[in-house]
Amino acid sequence: MTLCKKLCLPICIATLLGFGLFAPKLMAQNAANPSSVPESPALSNEGWHLGLTPYLWFAGVHGTAGVLGHEASVHADVIDVLSNFNIGFMGASELRYNHLLFPVDFMWIKLTDNRALPINESAPSLKVVYKQAIFAPRIGYRIVDREKIKVEWQMGIRYWHLNSSISLQGSRVAKSFSGTADWVDGVSGGKIVAPVSRKVIATVGGDAGGGTARLDYQVYALLGFHVSERWVLHSGYRYISVNYGTRDAFLYDLNISGLVLGATWNAK
Repeated sequence: MTLCKKLCLPICIATLLGFGLFAPKLMAQNAANPSSVPESPALSNEGWHLGLTPYLWFAGVHGTAGVLGHEASVHADVIDVLSNFNIGFMGASELRYNHLLFPVDFMWIKLTDNRALPINESAPSLKVVYKQAIFAPRIGYRIVDREKIKVEWQMGIRYWHLNSSISLQGSRVAKSFSGTADWVDGVSGGKIVAPVSRKVIATVGGDAGGGTARLDYQVYALLGFHVSERWVLHSGYRYISVNYGTRDAFLYDLNISGLVLGATWNAK
């Protein structure tokens, strides 16, 4: 599979899921009662708008991590993550002027696997600790802005800061290897927003890209509930995959996924 195909696949999946899941429901609602689903003020008004979204991502991690030629197969589920207090600060914002969008996403998280499986070591097990920060500023445009569906295109960068360490467990000789990496990938993708009832909105989206990493993509699906004119509660699922580095230096080939809970405050 070529790189182009790999980059397009996550975006296509997210887009098809969005249209396939929500378009039939919206068409049925429109036929029954065209005015039954009013548009959210935060999504419809012209001019400047700002939305702030603190969130929590209860993520597990699976894949391969390596430092200086030492690799480990990492499998930490959500329970493992929470038991090691591996949770950080996460938040997103979106500034909008008419159809122009300026979204930003920031996340810092620490993940630990005390029972990582060694790939090329004699130790019974490995302890893998990695801390990561992700900063993703973008610019976008709302290409479809209708009452029943909104489609957005976005492009920007995803900056990664990563610190990883591997410690041999149960070995006669105590060894530890650590390393730090920083890189930037260009990403492009889209988002679909559609109301499914008076209070509930559905969002699906994704992006893909690369640059320093071989492949860097994410997909997500959210349901939002309007508790007031300015507040929306969200729950859903987020999946990020990145393949960066080499075995001889710093390897980070991991999939991070799990439940997302958040709340958006619309300043206007």
